[in-house]
Amino acid sequence: MMALDLARALDPVLLARDCGLEPDLWQANLLRSNPRRALLLCSRQSGKSTVAALLVLYAVLFIPAAQIVVVSPTQRQSNELFRTIINFLSRLHEAPRLTAESTQRAELSNGARILALPGTEKTIRGIAGVDLVVMDEAARVEDELLTAVRPMMATKPESRLIALTTPAGKRGWFYEAWVSDEGWERVKVPASACPRITPEYLAEELRALGAIKFSEEYELEFHDPEEAVFPLTVIEAAFSQEVQPLWM
Repeated sequence: MMALDLARALDPVLLARDCGLEPDLWQANLLRSNPRRALLLCSRQSGKSTVAALLVLYAVLFIPAAQIVVVSPTQRQSNELFRTIINFLSRLHEAPRLTAESTQRAELSNGARILALPGTEKTIRGIAGVDLVVMDEAARVEDELLTAVRPMMATKPESRLIALTTPAGKRGWFYEAWVSDEGWERVKVPASACPRITPEYLAEELRALGAIKFSEEYELEFHDPEEAVFPLTVIEAAFSQEVQPLWM
C-alpha cells in the first residue's frame, strides 16, 4: 500500500492509468504540474472534466482530510462532474472508502469531503478551509462567485483553484483572467488537438453550428457579446489613460 501511494504521489499519471485511462499529453502535463491556479480553456469533449476529476482524486489521496468543492452554473452540471469523480474513485484499487454519499456530497474514510454545488455566491458563502475548488463552465458562472470563492481558501496557503470552460464571449471574470498578466497557468486545447474528435465530425459540426458558434465551441475563440452595438476593441480604443487638464 505504501509503495503504491508513493508511486501515485510521485507520478499522478499513474492515478489515471489505475482508473483505466491513458491521459493525453496535455492532461498528463497538468496532472504532473498540479498548479495552484489554472485556467483550462478546452473544447467540448476534449477531456477537461476527466482531468479535473483526476485532480480531485489526487487531492483526496494526498491532502490530509481534504476539503473539496465542485461548482458549476447549475446543480445538474456540478452533479455530472461529481458522478465522474465518484466513478473514478470506485475504479481505484486501495482507495479510501465512502462513509457517506448523496448526489451532492461524499465523505471518505480518510476524512476527505467533496461537495457539489451550483455556482452562485449564495450557495457557497460561509464554506471555509477548502483545499481545492473546481469551477466547471467557469466562463458562465456569476462574476461574484470568484469573490466568494477566494475567502474559502484564505486559511490554506497551498489551496488550489482549477477553472475549466469553453468561451462565453469577451466578458466575465474568466475572460478577464485569461487575457490578463496574472499568474494563472493557462491551458488551451482546441478540438483539433483532441485525438478522439475526427475531422469528419468537426466538418459536420461546422455545417450545423455555423462559423461563429463553431469557432467558439471548438476553436475556443472569444467573441464580442451578441448584444454589443460596437466591437469591444472599438470601445476600448475610445478611452485613454491620459487625462488632459481642463485649463492651463
